Amino acid sequence: QLQLVESGGGLVQPGGSLRLSCAASGFTLGYYAIGWFRLAPGKEREGVSCAVSNDGSTYNADSVKGRFTISVDYAKNTVYLQMNSLKPEDTAVYYCAAGPFCSGNLTDFTSWGQGTQVTVSS
Repeated sequence: QLQLVESGGGLVQPGGSLRLSCAASGFTLGYYAIGWFRLAPGKEREGVSCAVSNDGSTYNADSVKGRFTISVDYAKNTVYLQMNSLKPEDTAVYYCAAGPFCSGNLTDFTSWGQGTQVTVSS
C-alpha cells in the first residue's frame, strides 16, 4: 500500500532553517507528483511546493519563493523540503502528498502523510 511518512519538524527561531523529509513506500516516486502542504491553526490547508517527477519541474507558493526548495532523491524514494529564513507565519503542520500531477486542488492528491509540526518562534 502507498505510504508517506514525514519527519524533520521541530521548533526553530525566526530566520532559522529546517529540512523536512517525506519517505515513500509501496510506490515509486518517479511516477507521481509530490506536493508539500501546510495547515496552520484557523487557516485552510495550503499548497507550499510541488515537484513533477517525470520532468523535474517544481512549483512554489508565492509566500515561500526564494526561501523553500523541494527536491527528490529517487534512490532513497524520498522528497525533501528545505526551509530557510523561516518566519513565525510558517508555523503549521506540514504534510506531503502524492498525486498524478501538481495541482492547487487538494483532492487531486490521493495519498497523504500524517504530518510533522513546524513551529517558528523565539
